[in-house]
Amino acid sequence: MNSPQENRPPQPRTKPAEVRLDELMDAAERLFITKGFETTTVSEIVRDAGVAKGTFYHYFPSKNEVLAALRERFTRQFIDRVQLAMDACPADDAIARLHAWCNSCVAAYLDSMAVHDALYHDHHYHTRGNQDRDAVLDQVLALLNEGVALGAWQLEQPRLTAMLMYHGMHGAVDNLVIGEDASRTDLGAQLAQQFSRLLGRG
Repeated sequence: MNSPQENRPPQPRTKPAEVRLDELMDAAERLFITKGFETTTVSEIVRDAGVAKGTFYHYFPSKNEVLAALRERFTRQFIDRVQLAMDACPADDAIARLHAWCNSCVAAYLDSMAVHDALYHDHHYHTRGNQDRDAVLDQVLALLNEGVALGAWQLEQPRLTAMLMYHGMHGAVDNLVIGEDASRTDLGAQLAQQFSRLLGRG
């Protein structure tokens, strides 16, 4: 009779490339949160990921490229979470989708604040042409254009309105973190109310 160990399928000798990549990025993210980007070294990243330094350089030319990849992943996860919340609402209910955007943005931002602050630690996040910010703006713009198509509101400058909503949400959550007297649920509702007025619905 074969032992349980003999019946197990053979295990791969090396991990798949995507797993190695995720482990490297996860290790870098943890270190950026605890130590900061500037003081984290490649040696510390590979140590925590349990890989050789050559493996790191197979994926990333330098630490800066890890940061860029982490920012892209963060933005993708943020957008996906918000989109999932909006898609849970009826496609023809622009107001409900607006409320979902407000509530899910607040929740996603607060839940990932430590990661956000570690990845966007420098002034480059606020410069023109920031692709991560623009990706979120594109999602807001799509929401606004859907509302226009449904007749929920009319907009002369949808992208400008999207910018006001994005930066308004961002600033409001920052204020909440430093001590504004509101809960995340209250803030989502308050933003939805203010943005509804901005869209001519208040």
